[in-house]
Amino acid sequence: MKLNKAVIVFVYFLSIQVSAQDYLFPVKPGQRNFLSGNFAEIRPNHFHSGIDVKIGGVDGEPIRVIADGYVYRAKVSSYGYGNVLYIKHYNGQSSVYAHLQKFSPTISERMRQEMYQAQKNELEVYFDEDALPVKRGDIIANGGNTGSSGGPHLHFEIRDSLDRAIDPFQFNFRKEIVDNTPPILYKVALRPLDYESRVNGKFERQEFTPILEGGNYVIPQTVKISGNVGVEIYGVDKQDGVNNIFGIPVYELLEDEKPLYRINVDNIDFNKGRFLLSHTYLNRFTRLYDYPNNQIKLYEADSISKGKITAMIGTKKKLQVNLKDYFGNTRVLNFEVEGEAPAYQQGGAFSKDQKTKVYYQREVMVIETKQSNEGNLAKIYTDARVMEIPPAYEENGKRIYLWDMDFGVPDSIDVCTEVIVPEVLTKIPFGQELSFSNKDVRIDFEENTLLDDLFLRMTRKNTSGNVAITINPSGDYLQNNMTVHVNNTDYKGDKSKSHIYSLANNGRKSFVGGEWEGEDIRFKTRNFGTFVIDSDFVSPNIYPIQVNANEIKFKISDDKSGIRDFEAFVDGKWILMRYEHKQATIWSEKSDKQPFKGEVLLKVRDMAGNEAVWSGTIK
Repeated sequence: MKLNKAVIVFVYFLSIQVSAQDYLFPVKPGQRNFLSGNFAEIRPNHFHSGIDVKIGGVDGEPIRVIADGYVYRAKVSSYGYGNVLYIKHYNGQSSVYAHLQKFSPTISERMRQEMYQAQKNELEVYFDEDALPVKRGDIIANGGNTGSSGGPHLHFEIRDSLDRAIDPFQFNFRKEIVDNTPPILYKVALRPLDYESRVNGKFERQEFTPILEGGNYVIPQTVKISGNVGVEIYGVDKQDGVNNIFGIPVYELLEDEKPLYRINVDNIDFNKGRFLLSHTYLNRFTRLYDYPNNQIKLYEADSISKGKITAMIGTKKKLQVNLKDYFGNTRVLNFEVEGEAPAYQQGGAFSKDQKTKVYYQREVMVIETKQSNEGNLAKIYTDARVMEIPPAYEENGKRIYLWDMDFGVPDSIDVCTEVIVPEVLTKIPFGQELSFSNKDVRIDFEENTLLDDLFLRMTRKNTSGNVAITINPSGDYLQNNMTVHVNNTDYKGDKSKSHIYSLANNGRKSFVGGEWEGEDIRFKTRNFGTFVIDSDFVSPNIYPIQVNANEIKFKISDDKSGIRDFEAFVDGKWILMRYEHKQATIWSEKSDKQPFKGEVLLKVRDMAGNEAVWSGTIK
């Protein structure tokens, strides 16, 4: 009997589900384990794509493979996942084991051979199916603290056939992980979603601290709203037996008991991972409404409202937010909103000393200025047009004007008492490849550079033969690199050792790079902020710890631009050196058991191209 395609697909899908339920836990399977991080936890600029399993605070815990398969990818690195293994399983899924202290002897030997052949101290290798097969329960590595890790643990992932991370808790590790503790709610925020919206009469995002009553959280006061308003939640999950905080995977927003918006972070598409920055506010509050151009597909929304809250004047609505972890532990938030007409006068005393402020909430430009005896209408000059607008409202002796920059980016604004020239230069639409240029810079945007429409702000300052370029605040974000061409720098320093550095608010500089083109410099960055030119003429530091027939070990560091690479030779032959940046230590790993003998030569280079050399002799 022939099976049709639909039956074949169903049987294959069923086989995947059955075999997936039989995965072995990678650390002490069958015993109680504890986590320091869970799936969907909000990390700086990304979702956490796996679970972090504690290994007792020390390196060395045996790590076991969860099912039959083969090593299809392995990497040795001092950054990111550190030493990491990727195992392909025969159901199409794969598993990932990161921050490893070391691989099993068989895998270690194969990686050592590959690294010596390539003469690379850090290397990523892809293997064929027959190269490194593994069986369920095999010890494939020992847990550690390599890469960008804050302590010994195993970062563990399960990925589907499209290489998307999926929550490992879906595979019934109930013996190993026990959790009966519900989430904790810290803050709730309500945000106006367009220039006609208000929260308690203001165009202002407002935060509220909920209180716990009878097991549920409440906001004691009714919140007055007008227009479209969004709800944002800042909470964390807790688990039994540990003090760590975890991410909350499921949020449900209900309006008068009717489902309005639902989030379930049960998979992560790495190609869309940076859109976490649209999913959240300041990498902390989760938005319970559709944010423009967010490409993450984790939402179930009412088709009309898309999570936006509205209320007619004088009408109250009951809102409920359910915060759920994967194990079903739930906390509930209840509060009320009431619709009101926007008030023009918010009260407050007149202030003669009020200084004009301009700030931005996505497309809305907010201008706060003092009262005027010369009129109340602001003139907006944009694209050779002049428009007059009244204050949106007055508060504490201030006039507040709101301007939607989707109608045009103002060249200047006359608020009767003064003329303001805004920092915003233009709107860069999301998802388009284009360039902006003026006499100071050219900025190139690729199709996938932006996370959202960008209202570009740029200022340039020239001081003492140097230049500082500020592009939007550092709290704005990009999906991928933009290319910045700084024109006519008039830089007087040595260009061969001079590069772009990112300047933090505390004065700290971080190396970015760049290439000189005459008096211009071009660089790429995925971050906004302030960029300056600086020089690094100082070579890295090298301190020998142990140099003998058995091992070569050094401390290396660089005080400004950072370590780029290094290479070591003994008796003219290249030697593999492992690196751990957190301890600033490199050490040798031999290709055979023969003792080291002869001249030792170590070269260390920094990001600016400075090279330090150490030499000695092993007799």
